[in-house]
Parts: sequence; C-alpha cells; structure tokens
Amino acid sequence: MTVEEIIGVIDDAVWGPYMLVLLVGTGLFLTIRLKFLPWRNLPHALKSIFEKHESKSGRENKGDISPFQSLMTALAATIGTGNIAGVATALVSGGAGAIVWMWVSALFGLSTKYAESVLAVKYREVNSAGEMVGGPMYALKNGLKNKTLGMILAVAFCVFAVMASFGIGNMTQANSISTALDTSFNIPLWITGIVMVAVCFAVLLGGIKSIGRVCGVIVPVMAIFYIIAAVAVIIINGANLPAGLREIFRMAFSVRAVAGGVGGTIVKSMMDGMRYGIARGVFSNEAGLGSAPIAAAAAKTDRASRQGYINMTGTFFDTIIICTLTGLSIASSGVLGTVGADGKLVDGIDLTMLAFEQALGPIGKYVISIGIILFAFSTILGWEYYGERSLEFLVRKRPVMYVYRVIFCLITFVGATTNLSIAWSFSDIANGLMAVPNLLCLLILNKDIAKECFAYQRDVIKKDK
Repeated sequence: MTVEEIIGVIDDAVWGPYMLVLLVGTGLFLTIRLKFLPWRNLPHALKSIFEKHESKSGRENKGDISPFQSLMTALAATIGTGNIAGVATALVSGGAGAIVWMWVSALFGLSTKYAESVLAVKYREVNSAGEMVGGPMYALKNGLKNKTLGMILAVAFCVFAVMASFGIGNMTQANSISTALDTSFNIPLWITGIVMVAVCFAVLLGGIKSIGRVCGVIVPVMAIFYIIAAVAVIIINGANLPAGLREIFRMAFSVRAVAGGVGGTIVKSMMDGMRYGIARGVFSNEAGLGSAPIAAAAAKTDRASRQGYINMTGTFFDTIIICTLTGLSIASSGVLGTVGADGKLVDGIDLTMLAFEQALGPIGKYVISIGIILFAFSTILGWEYYGERSLEFLVRKRPVMYVYRVIFCLITFVGATTNLSIAWSFSDIANGLMAVPNLLCLLILNKDIAKECFAYQRDVIKKDK
C-alpha cells in the first residue's frame, strides 16, 4: 500500500462508526443528564444572542470579545465548504434520507456544544497578555482530579488541534477559494494565493479582537446571502418540494430506497443514510470536537451557562438551518442521481451548483462560488484562533504565537496553489482525534456541567419567566 492509501485507511477508521457512536452517544447522554434543558431552552438561547448582558448577579463580565462575536467566531470556523459541498456528498453517499439523520445529530449536538462551552468558560484562565483563554485543554487541566491524566489528554488535544488548523482549517479552505475563483471568474490560483496571504495578515495579526470584529460582519452577511439564495431555489421549485420531502423521509427509514435524477439512480439503505447523515452533521457543526469552546472562552460573560446556551445555537444555525436549506435545494431540484459527462454521479459542489443553476439559471453558479469563498475564508479565520490557542497551551511563549500567525498566513498560499491530498487527509485524522480527549472530558465532568446548568435554570431562566 502507498502512504496515501495507508493514511486513507486510518482516516476511514478514525471517522468510522465507533467515532460517530461516541459523538452521538455523548450527546444523547448529556441530553438526558441535563433533563433536555438544552432543547427546552433553545428559544432562550436564540433570544440571548442579541441581548446586552449586563451582569445581574454582581459578577464581572470578564472576557475579550462580546458573546455575539464569540458565537460568530465559532460559526466562522464551522460554517464552511461542508455546508455546501459536504451536504451534497452526504446525499449522494447516503441518499436523501441523510438529511433526517443530520437533524438527529444536530439535536444531540446542541447538548454537546452547550456542555463543552460551559466547561470552557468555567475553567478558563488569563494568559500573559491579559486575554481570556480556555477550551477542552484547560477544562482537562483544571477540572480533572487526576492531574496527570488531565495534562496528557490536554496536550493530546492541543497537538491534534494545531495539526488540524493547518489542513482542515487552512489549506483545504484556501484551495476551495482559489478553485472557485478560477472556475467562475478565471482568476489564476497564484493571484488568489497572494491576495489571501495579504488579507489574512491584515486580520490575523490583530489577534482575537480583530478576528471577532471581522467575523461579526462576515458571518451574518454570508449566512443571510446564502439563506436568501437557497430559499429562492426552494420557492422556485415549490411544486416539487412535497415530493422531495416525501423522498427524504422515505429514504431515511426505508430498508432499501431509490432516488433518481436525470439519467441516473441512487440505491441506498437506511444504514447508509444514517451513517453519512450523522457523519456530515457532526463534521459540519463540530459538536463534540472541542474547537468551538475555544472561542466561547473569550466571551465577556458572567455565567458559564449563559455563553454555553449562546454558543449552542451555532449547531442550530449550521446544521438545522444552512445544511437543511442546501439539502432541500438539491432534493426539490430533482438533480440527485444526475450522471455527468464522465458517466459518474454528479457529487459535491458540482451537485449543489447544478441545483442552484436549475432554478436560478447561470447566476446560480456565481451564487455558490461566492458562498464558497465567504464560507471558506471565515473558516480560515476561526481555525487560526483555535490553532493559536492550542499552541499557546503547549508553548506559553508569546513570540511563538506571532510566528505561528505568520506561518499560518503563508500556508494559505500553499493551499491555494497546491493540491496536497495527503496533508489534507492527515489533518482530517487529527481533526477527528481531537474529539476523543474532549468527549472524555465531557463524560468525566458531567456533574460540573449539570451543576452549572441547573443553577442557571434556577437563578436566571425561572426568574425571567
């Protein structure tokens, strides 16, 4: 076997059924442990995003960025090419029923995202620059009674996070941007690479406050832009929507179901839909991977649960809203199962683009290209912060952080101009392995999470009713 084949086998094993069971199983356990409060309090969480949170408890709102900017930074990293291309791949691999299983993973992901964000704020620290830092590594270090085990798991998480930041968080996104610009606007890869390096320098050298400000603008704009376009596609294909929804639920629970498009068919079982739907949902919203809590720790807040609820909505927006709109756009367009000129099923970004072009005409291609560019660039910003905070935990020397920022910016040029499939697969493995220490942390510290959750329910939510 070649090195690439070996890495591919490891990648499949890491993101195989055992990991998906661990991710969803942890979410299920936490949902029950917290008495379904993350689900019941979703309206409160959505409302809290736009409220000004003056401390009512006498506690100081410590942090570096607003709760809204913290959420936008987390969403910047999670809303990426997977919301456009990944959903299409899940539908081809698992059938239209994969959408239902995305929803299932997202529902349990709400509890997971809430829990990991609570621990990130509860156990955060102040670094040498006076900034709030936190995440699974600090929860493991400060929360676990067995300090040796805590540090081993914390270091492992940080190593995997730094590795993932260069691949999944940088090179793959940069390559998606350069490819989209080359395909739609005939802009050479090297020009895109140079521009990206310059823009990344301008934003990232300012640290979390700069990232928070930029993400606070880019993420809402890009999300609204894509949502409007997707809703337009669904409305134009409104007559097909009922049939598309029937197909989704039929394939989700059918032992063997068939979906057909122009000139082709997809034959899938319920297990295929479950596997690919859950995998795409988890990979898209990152609930359980431990990345989003790093942004949550920087928020100005007086209660861990308050930011936990706010960051929890990231899973709702990412999967329940954006991934669903992509899936419905494809399902209502009737393009699922279409065969390309090469005789293969149209997949990934090409399938989503085909669905938008079917409804919007040639403009559909440009809508998807712009969406990919904005989504991917915001992911680069969010993941730089994750990688930097993870490296800081390992090294704790400020000059190293600035070196990391410079290298991270330069790597975008490599990603934009080179197809490094081995590097991407390697970082994909690291991305999956991040989940293991984080999920262990959530399970071990479930009492801490429950205590914070129930106290907030008693002191804040019930008093507001």
